[in-house]
Amino acid sequence: MNIYVLLKRTFDTEEKITLSGGKINEDGVECIINPYDEFAIEEAIQVRDAHGGEVTVVSVGSEDSEKQLRTALAMGADKAALINIEDDVENGDQFTTAKILTEYLKDKGADLILAGNVAIDGGSGQVGPRVAGLLGIPYVTTITNLEIDGSNVTITRDVEGDSEVIETTLPLLVTAQQGLNEPRYPSLPGIMKAKKKPLEELELDDLDLEEEDVEAKTKTIEVYLPPKKEAGKVLSGDLGDQVKELVHLLHTEAKVI
Repeated sequence: MNIYVLLKRTFDTEEKITLSGGKINEDGVECIINPYDEFAIEEAIQVRDAHGGEVTVVSVGSEDSEKQLRTALAMGADKAALINIEDDVENGDQFTTAKILTEYLKDKGADLILAGNVAIDGGSGQVGPRVAGLLGIPYVTTITNLEIDGSNVTITRDVEGDSEVIETTLPLLVTAQQGLNEPRYPSLPGIMKAKKKPLEELELDDLDLEEEDVEAKTKTIEVYLPPKKEAGKVLSGDLGDQVKELVHLLHTEAKVI
């Protein structure tokens, strides 16, 4: 089975984010594999181990993404590809990423493509579905279980407050939700093997793309941190008095009634 995983390099969720010149300041910030993408990598490895084949992890970004790709290889992926757009694309968006990934994948004969449900830095959840749409294959998002029998696939996906079961066929793109599996940690032997596994590096020219072909369809107007939360108030005294005070505060301060 020919399996591909879409990987994004994101900020560590434990890092304190600061802004500089209207952009997120990356200086000294530790970056990691997008956590939802780790579920996708783990599932790809499990599918390969059960059904045979090969797992290739693909990322669009800068040369800094090599570290995260090597981590995916250490987890057990077979190959990696880095599409470096640092010198070619000044401002990209979800369309940019999806267009580039589609050009890379269109002649690869992928049976199964996995991605994270969302990226924790942007949270749009658009790249996976956009890639599937451009490739003309079905997709299922927020999956929590995946069963493959030949070309038939049974999927359980997370929906608000419940789950649903979907039957479909390969080729297919899915996006991974928390609960799909428990991603493994790279072992020492895996880390050593990862150094020798193939990591292909490409640029837009290698995909016969020009900058105007992947020009962003959206524009970021402003980036800002949320306002600091004020300390809450604790009401005390008789229950009836507390209710009156709460209603008063909701009307005069919170202005929600």
